[in-house]
Amino acid sequence: MKKKIGLLVTGGLMIGSTAHAQAPTVEGLSVSLDMVWIMVAALLVFFMHAGFAMVESGFTRSKNALNILMKNFLTISIASVLYLAIGYALMFGSSIGGFTGLDGFFLTGHEDQIGFFVFQAMFAATCATIISGAVAERMKLSSYILLTVAMTALIYPIVGHWVWGGGWLSELGFTDFAGSTVVHLTGALGAIVAVKFLGARLGKYTNGKVNVIAGHNIPLGALGVFILWFGWFGFNGGSTLAADPSLIPHVITTTLLSASAGVLASAFYTQFRYQRIDASLTLNGALAGLVGITAGTGDVSPIGAIIIGLVAGVLLVEAVTFIDRKAKIDDPVGAIAVHGVCGIWGTLAVGLFSTSSGLFYGGGVSQLGIQAIGILAVSAWTIGSVGLFLFIVTRFTSIRVTKEEEISGLDFAEHGSSAYELRESVFSDNSSAPEFGTGLVHRLNNLGGSTQKRKAKEV
Repeated sequence: MKKKIGLLVTGGLMIGSTAHAQAPTVEGLSVSLDMVWIMVAALLVFFMHAGFAMVESGFTRSKNALNILMKNFLTISIASVLYLAIGYALMFGSSIGGFTGLDGFFLTGHEDQIGFFVFQAMFAATCATIISGAVAERMKLSSYILLTVAMTALIYPIVGHWVWGGGWLSELGFTDFAGSTVVHLTGALGAIVAVKFLGARLGKYTNGKVNVIAGHNIPLGALGVFILWFGWFGFNGGSTLAADPSLIPHVITTTLLSASAGVLASAFYTQFRYQRIDASLTLNGALAGLVGITAGTGDVSPIGAIIIGLVAGVLLVEAVTFIDRKAKIDDPVGAIAVHGVCGIWGTLAVGLFSTSSGLFYGGGVSQLGIQAIGILAVSAWTIGSVGLFLFIVTRFTSIRVTKEEEISGLDFAEHGSSAYELRESVFSDNSSAPEFGTGLVHRLNNLGGSTQKRKAKEV
């Protein structure tokens, strides 16, 4: 990663120095094309946040949809500003003992890396927004914002420095092409700590029984998955950091195949396990395959990508079942299973399927061991730092909404509004609308009764 950044910087300087040249050079055009590709990829990753918003809102109840939308908008905005101010410096500044960066706050001294900053800022936001779905329907918006600040300003950049900023894991030989561990596992670990502090949603677990709390709009969730899948081509493809005519098609191919295999595996495995193809698990199967391939997308064969996706799809189903029913960790959208379990699998898969260093290609077990060390190190740092942060926050205030607010929905509790205004369509007159719930039922019954009385008078 450091070498690629150096090439981008050198190219940027070349463009500046040849700006007044009478004719562009081949090398200058190549550098320009590289930068255009990175900017296009950054926009694709930005668009992924629309996918996260749709998946999370669709897989949860309608009374919390507006709150989820606000969290996703705030996440991308907070991450962009904080990553400029602090995160980029900690991640890509001059290394202090391989642990963190030292310089480059507000891009000072790194102005020529502004294009690379934009691309990486989208990754920082992606890591943070993974937490949003897992804590949905019961976390205070203010508490979520504080956690997002910690993730994007400190916790994620430190992990990124270890792997992509020339830190100790990269020196060890740890490989994570586009972020199965750096982005996805880090976000999932932050999510699981937050969920443990929060506890389950009301009614999820009663008397030892696991109750299903269904999402309100699965088609909306499916649209979100398609958007994420589309954006992932930029997420992985842009991580080449160059418009490489041989590497980019390979990366997009392995990304496509692994996601497709994840869908097939989760679909047919749920048919085998539950005697029906489960829609929500199949949708998450696509994301499982995408997370699984992200670490090795540039260095595995198409066949290897299919195998990685197939395993990820099965792991996803079993992980969701274990997390929900055995561990009793309430994750409304399956984020911990998708990004955490499949992130671990994708990182380890590099040690197995890498055509240059994988066990199945004669590379021995050394790469697999290094990958495992990286997973353990990132897990220890993320769980420890997020746990300490939330412990301190909870000494001063609760991070969970009240019981009454959770029952009424976070849309009204946090925003005083609703994502769906049923009253406008149901009540055509100017009469005051009743509260939702049984009040709406009574109002509809009264409307029906009034109609019958009017007809009786006419007769």
